[in-house]
Amino acid sequence: MLQVLQDRYRDRGFRVLGFPCNDFASEEPDDLSTIQAFCAREYSATYELFDKIGIRPGKGREVHPLYRWLTSRGHDAGPVSWNFEKFLIDREGNLAGRWPPDIQPNHPAVIAGVEAALKHHVAGDRAHC
Repeated sequence: MLQVLQDRYRDRGFRVLGFPCNDFASEEPDDLSTIQAFCAREYSATYELFDKIGIRPGKGREVHPLYRWLTSRGHDAGPVSWNFEKFLIDREGNLAGRWPPDIQPNHPAVIAGVEAALKHHVAGDRAHC
């Protein structure tokens, strides 16, 4: 469903960025190329996937700075609960939304957040989720 969201809003500057993580019940043990192939095959994903990063402290690793920033902002501040938690960054680099894993990308709250972030579209600008 993330691909559908990107396809729907790509022309308005929206991009989905995926950050695989193996911090939750070892659900993502594979390397990046294997993850990319799986996502392309199973979900027709063309959005950008980055190398795996740490989201939860422990086992000798620290929380990646991106997630330290994401989880310290707004009224929803706090640790990531599980894989597929979604964050929306607006064009100015502000955290504009956060949704737990059980909220699907096509949920009305997510769509409303994306629409609001893209409301003042300027060519070349981007919003990321």
